[in-house]
Amino acid sequence: MLVFKFGGASVKDASGIINLANIVKKYDGQQLLIVVSAMGKTTNALEKLTKAYVERQGDVQVIFDDIKKYHFAILEQLFEASDPIFDEVANTFVEIDWIIEDEPHDDYDFTYDQIVSIGEMVSTHIVNAYLNKTGIKSQWLDVRGYVQTDNTYREGKVQWDKTRAAISKAIPAILEKGILVTQGFLGGTSENFTTTLGREGSDYTASIFAACLEAESVTTWKDVPGILNADPKFFSDTVKFDQLSYTEAIEMTYYGATVIHPKTIKPLQNARIPLYVKSFTDPDASGTIIKADVVTAFTKPVVILKQNQALLSISAKDYSFISENHLSYIFGLFAQNQVKVNVMQTSALSFTVCFDLYEERFNKLLQGLSQDFKVKYNYNLTLITVRHHTPASLKELTANKTVLLEQVSRNTVQLVVNAG
Repeated sequence: MLVFKFGGASVKDASGIINLANIVKKYDGQQLLIVVSAMGKTTNALEKLTKAYVERQGDVQVIFDDIKKYHFAILEQLFEASDPIFDEVANTFVEIDWIIEDEPHDDYDFTYDQIVSIGEMVSTHIVNAYLNKTGIKSQWLDVRGYVQTDNTYREGKVQWDKTRAAISKAIPAILEKGILVTQGFLGGTSENFTTTLGREGSDYTASIFAACLEAESVTTWKDVPGILNADPKFFSDTVKFDQLSYTEAIEMTYYGATVIHPKTIKPLQNARIPLYVKSFTDPDASGTIIKADVVTAFTKPVVILKQNQALLSISAKDYSFISENHLSYIFGLFAQNQVKVNVMQTSALSFTVCFDLYEERFNKLLQGLSQDFKVKYNYNLTLITVRHHTPASLKELTANKTVLLEQVSRNTVQLVVNAG
């Protein structure tokens, strides 16, 4: 039994969906569960819609209409006008109509999950319908009935016992009848509300199903030939890894490598299930395999960029030392506001942290900290993480940049920078 994951770039247009079907045909006769992300940049557009709705901006309907037009334009290229998929997609979008007709919920993250999740619901309906149209027997599955999470919206924590029981009880029998198409990124609560698992969480969904079903392997289909030492959008001289260990892959994703969601690897490592990262434009190429007991020779450093970073320095108002009690309280505020620390550094009088900037969470965190501490911050920064670094690589990466924070360990250097 195989698990495939197709990201937004692979289904961004009609030709992408046709290509997906052609890849699936190569695995005729295999039991196959397919996890699909929202199409193209739909998640970004739905995030923009959510923000406009909550802030009562005047362009809510315009944004929503553009999202619908994008999807229906793709439908028109794939299906006859009489195909029931048009009504199916329209009815799915109605769920957003119902939400934006009412006053916004007090919890922004709750609202976010209910709206943004519609991207995956729509994309999987389209993919499933197209597979069946081309003679590939498949069934649509609502992931929210199987991946069970707590009520941590935008970062749902998987309740593994419930999830494993639901998946192992029902899914094997369904797979006997044909291919399954389901949503990545999403989960469901005991109250039947939708949660999301964190941005780019479709990879994680694939690993959850694989672990629960004891799959032979997981393949995530990307717009790159495999895992590279750096993002080709920013670096021209990248090299591909043919294989990586689970440990190295975990390190890379933890520091922000976006080719795989950070939580993806651990369930696969526990079950010793290999993960293939392959190109959807060259499906017969080898890609990268992640598995146990692999030793990789790093001929070039691994470089990971995280943009939209904030750097926050916290000090006591009475100029006292930053103690363990201070740190305990500060970390409590970070946890309470769901702000994840990427780098931290402590001195006698201050505690400095770098983290992904989410405006709503940052403002709440700042409000809580300002009651007891002096706070200084910078934003629009970049975090550069370099594994297996050399002096020459660090010099090149920091050229014409101001380094605001530097942290060095045996295998890894982290630099918070802005453009010089």
